[in-house]
Amino acid sequence: MVKSVTEKEPLQCCTLKSNGKVIKVGDSVLMRAQQRNQPPYVARVEKIESGLRKNVKVRVRWYYRPEDSKGGRRQFHGAKELFLSDHYDTQSVETIEDTCLVHSFNNYSRLESVTSKDYFCRFEYMATTGAFNPQRVPVYCTCEMPYNPDDLMVQCEACKQWFHPECIDVTIEEAKAMRNFCCFECTENDNNNPGISVNDSVPPKRRKTKRQRR
Repeated sequence: MVKSVTEKEPLQCCTLKSNGKVIKVGDSVLMRAQQRNQPPYVARVEKIESGLRKNVKVRVRWYYRPEDSKGGRRQFHGAKELFLSDHYDTQSVETIEDTCLVHSFNNYSRLESVTSKDYFCRFEYMATTGAFNPQRVPVYCTCEMPYNPDDLMVQCEACKQWFHPECIDVTIEEAKAMRNFCCFECTENDNNNPGISVNDSVPPKRRKTKRQRR
């Protein structure tokens, strides 16, 4: 049977003419923005098709940046945070500039260094309604905010809770220099029970901090 000239042929991968990189279904890619002064769009390749005259098209699922969502960017959103949206689109493969990596939140938090092509995603975003999935995430510190991997946090040696330096009235430099940290509530409890030392109740170890990225 002769194929129709308009029939699309599914592909598992294609090669970018600009840099020779191979793009596969499932890859995260950087796509050319409409304005030159804008950062590239980020999307996940869902399908690759070769159509008439070998014009390759990609079906993508867009990632949104926090500032592109209905709620806007909030304090706990990381600089490299993205939301996987329910917004799909078909684009020419020529609009793809490069590949990138969109990590899970936990994997991103464990990276020793972050490059310009590293991002992370912890939410799915419904573009039509502005709803998020999941609707709730763990909160930390006395400010009860979700964790922002760009911000330094220190852990109480007793209760194991995490705190922002500014929320415990110390500078970032002071927080980095701490050998031990015990939060106000645990210190108060320790003072009310003089027979028990909070710091002595746990094995001596290096103070834990959640790393700061800029």
